[in-house]
Amino acid sequence: MYDKEFATDPNAVYAHLRQYGAAAPVELYPGVRATLVTSYAAALDVLRTPETFSKDPRRWKDLNRGVIAPDSPALPMMAYRPNALFTDGADHARLRGAINDSLEQVDPVALRGYVERSADVLIDRFAALGEADLVRDYARTLPLLVFNELFGSPAEFGDRLVAGMSGIFDGVDAERANQELTACLLELVALKRSRPGPDITSWLMSHPSRLTDEEMLHQLVLLMGAGTEPQLNLITNALRLLLSDDRFAGSLAGGSLPVDDALDEVLWTDPPMANYAVHFPVRDAELGGVRLPAGDPVVISFSAANNDPTLAAEHRTGNRAHLAWSAGPHTCPAQSPARLIATVAVEKLLDRLPDLELTVPADELPWRPGPFHRALAALPVRFPPAPVATAAGRGAAPQQAAGRPTAPEYPAADHPAPEHPAPHPAGPDAADAYRAAPSTAAPQRAAGSTAAPSTAVPGRPAETPGETSWQPLQPLPPLPAPTPSTPPAATSTARPHESTRTGRSRGWSSLVAWLRGR
Repeated sequence: MYDKEFATDPNAVYAHLRQYGAAAPVELYPGVRATLVTSYAAALDVLRTPETFSKDPRRWKDLNRGVIAPDSPALPMMAYRPNALFTDGADHARLRGAINDSLEQVDPVALRGYVERSADVLIDRFAALGEADLVRDYARTLPLLVFNELFGSPAEFGDRLVAGMSGIFDGVDAERANQELTACLLELVALKRSRPGPDITSWLMSHPSRLTDEEMLHQLVLLMGAGTEPQLNLITNALRLLLSDDRFAGSLAGGSLPVDDALDEVLWTDPPMANYAVHFPVRDAELGGVRLPAGDPVVISFSAANNDPTLAAEHRTGNRAHLAWSAGPHTCPAQSPARLIATVAVEKLLDRLPDLELTVPADELPWRPGPFHRALAALPVRFPPAPVATAAGRGAAPQQAAGRPTAPEYPAADHPAPEHPAPHPAGPDAADAYRAAPSTAAPQRAAGSTAAPSTAVPGRPAETPGETSWQPLQPLPPLPAPTPSTPPAATSTARPHESTRTGRSRGWSSLVAWLRGR
């Protein structure tokens, strides 16, 4: 499951594996054996039966016996970390509670603003060029820029986070990538111990569960990992569908599907995490007639299960019974924010560049190898060159538009790490202090930061032919913080009553704006 053939046509592999029954033996990486569940019903049995199928990798027999090499690319994705993903019972409930409570404090109105502002700045960099790689130039960077804001992460951490996450998911020098990611997030934890702010990192830190620094580190690895690479894949897989499927290219009166429906279809047919949710049987078990030895990894194929031939393939519009978010006690806690980020990212791009076209046929687009993700390596497009929007034209706050030139100055964050981390909140006031935390997600900016001028359309870095690796991030202009009077809003885009077009006409922009009451 780690070679290019699998990445190019995973459905052919799933069809072959179904000959074995509900689950089949696979090799995730060289020497890493597992059982892949391809049946929808069997997948639910595993996901909803924690008393039989544990999430704790310390039960992994081959790892405990030394069969798995210490530098195996499987370890950063499968080995134990003290986070909510790899724990059961009371430990899982405590860690999951801290994550849920912290995510609930994110203001969806602020989140939408972060995505829109980040998307505009990225689109400005290639709008006048008439071409772009939407993986490299847009979707890879966008989630991380938004997460930098949500987690209060300094802008200069961006390159390190991208490199660490990409290396872990791709299995390329995964051990080094994991070390770099760990070092970066430890610095973030130390920073927030000293200088907490209205951000997810600080809210996790002040939660009554009193997470240790090690627990903080690994909850952040989980949240960053789940919110960057899969988010990138959700955005690009949705754009691929919108740009290549005739159902999305008709007129507004032609009954084409809106972006929400495109996301639903991608989550059914090409989920961003195609295979994961690793479990370990606590005893020898049987699943759909297939024997599962205790301690051997059982991996859920969300993609194969969603496309199980026993399920009805039609009438999936609005049907969210797919397993792309997993199920059971470990179901994704951030489904609504993830949908909101992807929806706004796609809508903003189509709004700014309504005449996007793929430069190669959809079936020739390259896919990144890896057993777990469904990830495009590139998404090249062309379009009529468009003018770069000014801050005022994008509806920025008046005080920002008036005082900021068209080529914005990008502040360089200056966040010295503390010598001694601040202590955990303790005593009866800890819970009250947590509940009283601000309900916005705007991080505090460092005082006295310097600024460097930037051109309005700097273009892209030089690259070698065929290169698809990540590019160094450029810091964004500061995003406006929402006011305390910001009204609450749903965390997912409302579905229109009639089918609307996601295609390439100016009418789409007007319709979306009208539906949103703008």
